[in-house]
Amino acid sequence: MNMEYTRNEAKRKLNHFIENKLISYSKLRNFNYDNQNQLTTSFLSPYISHGILNETEIAIESLKKHSFLKCQKFIEEIFWRIYWRGWLELRPKLWSDYIVTLKKIQNEYKDNDKYIEALQGKTNIECFNDWVNELKEKNYLHNHVRMWFASIWIFTLNLPWQLGAAFFMKYLYDGDSASNTLSWRWVAGIQTIGKHYLAKEWNIKKFTNAKYANIKINETALPIQKDRNYSIISRKFTNPNILENKKLLIFENNLSFEFSDHFNEKFKKVFIVKNNNRKIELSKKVIDLKNNLIEDQINRLSKKSIICDLIDIKEINKINENVYALYPYIGENIDSIKSNDMNQIEFLYRKIDQYSWQFCNKGFFNFKNNIPNIIQKFC
Repeated sequence: MNMEYTRNEAKRKLNHFIENKLISYSKLRNFNYDNQNQLTTSFLSPYISHGILNETEIAIESLKKHSFLKCQKFIEEIFWRIYWRGWLELRPKLWSDYIVTLKKIQNEYKDNDKYIEALQGKTNIECFNDWVNELKEKNYLHNHVRMWFASIWIFTLNLPWQLGAAFFMKYLYDGDSASNTLSWRWVAGIQTIGKHYLAKEWNIKKFTNAKYANIKINETALPIQKDRNYSIISRKFTNPNILENKKLLIFENNLSFEFSDHFNEKFKKVFIVKNNNRKIELSKKVIDLKNNLIEDQINRLSKKSIICDLIDIKEINKINENVYALYPYIGENIDSIKSNDMNQIEFLYRKIDQYSWQFCNKGFFNFKNNIPNIIQKFC
């Protein structure tokens, strides 16, 4: 997947997609043809997951050119990220349990032959092996491929979903704690109780234009048994009264500060936070992507006379005063903040999240029904 790591390139890709591909997105989005994904997908997800583009901006630009009915499926897919994040924010224990369980399972499977073969793309399933190599080489997989991949990993190779989710996070340019973790749970059948996703040979054959046929995979497996329920906890996503001349932290998933809800506030100093101290290993290419996107944000802000300092997340405690931070969402950054007792941080939430997350207490259908209301309010 060839990418230039700048907001200018993200905007160019967005405009090109809206002008040339959006109108056929609903019809073609499930197809994964060799070297033709440009015909069916936007390739915007790495920019969205890092906040280079935001969902509101994408919806606004799309609706300038097309009616809501023509944009609806695309906007719904973009807004899945808001839903997954909101769902996890209301059930944060799920993430912490996942991290603990993952470490245990990684130790149990470190010498497992089937697991090692899957990681190396050396199974007896050709399509799966190809997708492993594509993921490592391009750091991207079509969404339909991700579903097939996860289904084969869980139900045919009989490997724990937690390991598959970590494998995706290691290599995906658009890796997102909520979207990735909860999507793997959905395929396994523990996100929506009793409803799992089983890859089918006919489906893979159809949507790869018969590139893969006669695949031997488990098409009759039952959902994974759920180990516990996660109840919604009461949380208030309220912004503090912002005082002038306080410092601001920006993490790698909010890298378009100049287009944020809080850009016009007067901050004493801005820090871009770098976090390489992670419990889920990231590949060098993913780390390089994040560093490039951070550099682009610093360059863009410098042109607006906003000087940013780069700071390691472990050094935040050395800032001997209370600071604000654009909320980085549940995941590795929040984990680092909590583990280092960084109690001097007050979070600033996006307005669209504050409003939308009230609709994340149930399944996506309830959230989807409220997307027109969200668009009307913010677009």
